[in-house]
This record gives sequence, C-alpha cells and structure tokens, in this order.
Amino acid sequence: MLSRAAEAIYWMSRYVERAESVARLIEVHLTLTLDQPAEERQWSPLIYISGDEVDFRRRYGHATESAVLHFLTFDLENPNSVLSCLRSARENGRSVREIISSEMWESINAQYLGVLDATRTTVDREDAHEFYKNIRMFGHLAEGLAAGSMSHGEGWHFSRLGRLIERADKTSRILDVKYFVLLPSPEHVGSPVDDIQWSAVLKSASAFEMYRKKYGRIFPARVVEFLLLDREFPRAVLSCMTRAAESLHAITGTPIGSFRNRAEQQMGRMRAELEYSDAKALIASGLHEYLDDLQGKLNAIDDDIFETFFARRPIVRS
Repeated sequence: MLSRAAEAIYWMSRYVERAESVARLIEVHLTLTLDQPAEERQWSPLIYISGDEVDFRRRYGHATESAVLHFLTFDLENPNSVLSCLRSARENGRSVREIISSEMWESINAQYLGVLDATRTTVDREDAHEFYKNIRMFGHLAEGLAAGSMSHGEGWHFSRLGRLIERADKTSRILDVKYFVLLPSPEHVGSPVDDIQWSAVLKSASAFEMYRKKYGRIFPARVVEFLLLDREFPRAVLSCMTRAAESLHAITGTPIGSFRNRAEQQMGRMRAELEYSDAKALIASGLHEYLDDLQGKLNAIDDDIFETFFARRPIVRS
C-alpha cells in the first residue's frame, strides 16, 4: 500500500474517533449540568480534556457554555472541534475512495454535511442531546462499516490502528482531568458529588454500564483499573493498545512479542507496563504524572508510526 494512502486511512479513522469522543464528552457534561444553576456550571473541564486551553483562552477568554460549545463543535479554527475533525476525516476519505467502501465514504460525507448545516441554525439545549447523540452514533457506525465492508488487509489495519491510538489517548485524558481539575475540593471526596463525577467519567468513556456489571459500586481505584487496565472493555487503554499492537504486527508481519521497528518496540513496552501495573499503586505514586507520561508515550508512538510508514524518503540511486 502507498504510504500516502495508508496515512490518509490512519488519520481518517483518528479524526472520526476524535469527533465521536468530543461529542460524547459534551453530551455527558450537558446531562451532568441539567440540575445545576447556570452560575454553578463548570465548562472549563471540557477545554482541559481537549488539550486546547491555551488557544481557547487566547480567543474566547472565559469558559462560558456558549463559548465552549462553539469552540468544541463548530469552530473551524480549532483543529479538534467536531466540525474540523469531520472535515479532515472527509478529506482523507476522499483521497482513498478507491480503498475504503462506498458505504464508509457516504456516511462520513453525510455526517460532515449534516454538522456543517447545523452551523446555519441554533442548536438549543433541548435539541443538543439528540444532536450530539447522532454524532456519537455515527462514530459507532463508521467503526462497524469499516469492520463489515472492508477487506481486513493493510488498509483496515491502518484504520484500526489510528482509531485505537486515538481512543486510548482520549480515555487517558478523561481520567487525568478527573484527578487534576474536576473535583471541586477535598471535602467532596467520597461524597455524592464525587460519585456523580466518577459516574460522569465512566459515561464519558461509554463505560458506566460495563463497569457496574463487573464491579457494582463505584470506587475510584476500580474506575482507574477499569479504564486503564481492563483487558476486555474496548475503550480501556490496555485493551486499545493490545488490539493496536495486533494491527501493527499484522501490517509488518513481525511476530507478537518481537519488533523490527521503533513503533513496535515502543508499543510493546507500553503494553508490558500496563499489563503489570496496579491501579492503587498508580494512584499512590501520582496518577496525574503517570497519565501525563502515558499521553507523551502515545504521541511518541504516533511519531514512530509516521517515521516507519508515512515519511517520504528520497530515492537513493547507487
């Protein structure tokens, strides 16, 4: 497969996953603030999760509801807004229409045009939940179409690889913000407010129901364990990296447990660290620092994937 085509498929899936993640975060936060007075609603956590707080503060200033929703949904100057992500996914998909299925292309194109059309109208609070739910469901549709309408060769594995790395990053950011930003003050630890916030963290990763089936009551250490170290839940970081490694090794043909390039080596190290980690120990030693380091490693793996598969190299003639 040509490197430009592989890169386009990889980023198409990353952008679709990113749009879905942002929509899910907004939808959960809107539900969380339904019973709160307007003056008590906190919108800055969503900006922290996105990682774009510097750009937001520079252009918008105070994190009001309208400013945050516009920045994260429709702002084309924000490369991580829902509309920007769908536009980028659409452009990458357009360039590989001969590789992806027609159903995949049509769904991405239709979703982009639908969100673009929404910029010409006002999405009020009553309609907002349905609006963001539709974007979230589109993400599931796109994943299903890729699995069900593409041959599971190199193209599909690059698509899967991009989606899983993006998913692992977003799950880690959701957890990071809980510990670093969301909790109002130490007095709320163990209180109903704390339980509500941990429930919101799980819902932000579509993990609430599966967590309750496995553990029942909500305990912070178990939430951390479930979202970071669970092997079966598809949005847990370890599960994402395990399946991402499968696709990476399928592309290269390198046996699992060995490596031929830096991307395989770095991903193998991360998986091993996660597999032998303990949630309580991570919390005791500093969860924020651990998650910050994990996000840096995910970025480094993305760089290694680029250098291994996508970087253009001059032809050396002997």
